[in-house]
Amino acid sequence: MNDSTSSKTYLDWIAIAVLAVGLIIGLIILSAPAGTWLGLWVFGTGFQILITLDPFTPWIAIVCAVGLLAVIVMSLQSKAKNTAKLCSLAAIGTLSAVIAWYIPNTVQARLVYPVIHDASTDVVNPPMYVTNVPLRAEAANPMEYGTVEGFTLEEHIQLQQEAFPDLVPQLIDGSPQEVFDRALAALETMGLEITAAVPEEGRIEAVASTFWFRFKDDVIIRIQSEGNQTRIDARSLSRVGRGDLGANGLRLQEFFSLL
Repeated sequence: MNDSTSSKTYLDWIAIAVLAVGLIIGLIILSAPAGTWLGLWVFGTGFQILITLDPFTPWIAIVCAVGLLAVIVMSLQSKAKNTAKLCSLAAIGTLSAVIAWYIPNTVQARLVYPVIHDASTDVVNPPMYVTNVPLRAEAANPMEYGTVEGFTLEEHIQLQQEAFPDLVPQLIDGSPQEVFDRALAALETMGLEITAAVPEEGRIEAVASTFWFRFKDDVIIRIQSEGNQTRIDARSLSRVGRGDLGANGLRLQEFFSLL
């Protein structure tokens, strides 16, 4: 076997190895949320898969990227006829490895948020669900605000306010109907499923689905006239999970930024 043939053989093996390693780690990572969707395991198992693999995914992504670079350089040097194919295979593997790094990394970054699953701008008299009550018939989490195992109501309020100090009742210039229309438009922009829009009650209810694990969270907006302004309160509550990785508070922040 001459040097040119040997080089091309190594090139083939590197490209295939990068593809295989990248796809394997990518499929394992994607199995975490997929298994939860399909009911193969509880969401806690899915989270554990991500957290367990998180320390290894950056190194795997780096190795795949180095392999891709080697394939590109060696292909150019050897002038291989199947350069495009080999580079494509290595690129697919590298992309899969990068995705495998990104998913658990986003989950890991959310661990800084308190282990609560309910966020409300009004912690004394939080908005109460009406239309979404039957939708939560099988929900593990109760609808009473601040009901999280291990925390008193006062501790829950403190944790929320420390993590999201800007989640307070908002006073907006404009009539209740104008604010209602703006709030409804903001929720629709966020892609939430509107389950109730009752302008005469100043109440909007919706359901949000988280991106990776497709958890269902219930959102309610309460709009009331207050003097010459309109007061708007919002609440977001998870159906399952002791903690929400900050999802509910971040959702309300996004809502108010759009509003």
